[in-house]
Amino acid sequence: MSRIAARALVVLAGLLAVLAVAGPASAHVGGGAAGSDFDGRIVSVTPELPGVTVRILQFGDEFELVNDTATEVLVPGYSDEPYLRIGPDGVWRNANSPATYLNLDRFGNASPPPQADADAEPDWVQVSTEPRYVWHDHRTHWMTENLLPPAVQADPTRPHTVAEWSVPLRHGETQAEVAGMLTWEPPPSPALVWPVYAALVLLAVAAGLLARTPRPLGALMLVGGAAALWHAIATPEPPASLGSHTGAIVSALLPAGTAVLAAVLGFRASWRGRGAMAGLLAIVLGWLFLVQGLPDVDVLWSANVLSNGPQELARASVAVLVTFGVGLVVGGIAAVRRFRETGTPRTDVDTTSPVPVG
Repeated sequence: MSRIAARALVVLAGLLAVLAVAGPASAHVGGGAAGSDFDGRIVSVTPELPGVTVRILQFGDEFELVNDTATEVLVPGYSDEPYLRIGPDGVWRNANSPATYLNLDRFGNASPPPQADADAEPDWVQVSTEPRYVWHDHRTHWMTENLLPPAVQADPTRPHTVAEWSVPLRHGETQAEVAGMLTWEPPPSPALVWPVYAALVLLAVAAGLLARTPRPLGALMLVGGAAALWHAIATPEPPASLGSHTGAIVSALLPAGTAVLAAVLGFRASWRGRGAMAGLLAIVLGWLFLVQGLPDVDVLWSANVLSNGPQELARASVAVLVTFGVGLVVGGIAAVRRFRETGTPRTDVDTTSPVPVG
């Protein structure tokens, strides 16, 4: 086995080990979509409830409540029946509330059992020992499947306010209301963005297939490594109900850190003229980019992106990961075939034998 192949196998084994531990990475820790044309946000909590935090997740599809007080919060269902109790002893859900079953399906198509009646005596079942909970609430999102809101159908070229919603709460004896808004925005024009994505793929392929040296390939690996790092840094805060915040964030950061390391090694190899090694690292790096970018590929055709940074930068980082991922795999294979390692002394020459002159 050549030294090039041996080194590549060591690098690949290390990268695969890291990915096996980290699992697939995405910009949205906790799962769900990374992009949507809809977006939900909270406008106000009236009156304010110190120690109680509410948050909208997944563009309005989920509602999160964290109660760090010693007083229980009651969340009513859709008929004002008791639905959730969230307090110091955890979360309790009413098995007789129709909302318990309607919230199992995004469009409310689940059929509640006969005993589920808004007027029935509550049957409380503990669903968590922590004072925090995330649930699917039909008050905060668009409910009609495969059909856009009428205002959007009438003019899909501009943003629209789809609905203003509210979720009532009771904190002890205090009645409160969480008010919010659901909006829709037109997605990016395919005629403008898809040619750019195609050009990025061709650029990465050309760097390995046509460039006279491996240095352009190495430069693109650095650009992709920067995109992977930003993609991880801008990861939104995971839901509070997630078992381990630290574990979820580390799981997202590990593949990005591995990609940065591979990008630096690939750039170093290309700068030293080791084209075959740079090509092998480009292949590995391309797969790393695809592992990170493909779970979030829906941001490429969505108006809104889950990110803690600028949405356009988040979309651009995913575009680089996906397009360079494809391009570096193809360009890396081409580079391995075209370039040979230089600077390695030959061992098949007998230096003790006289060399004819003339």
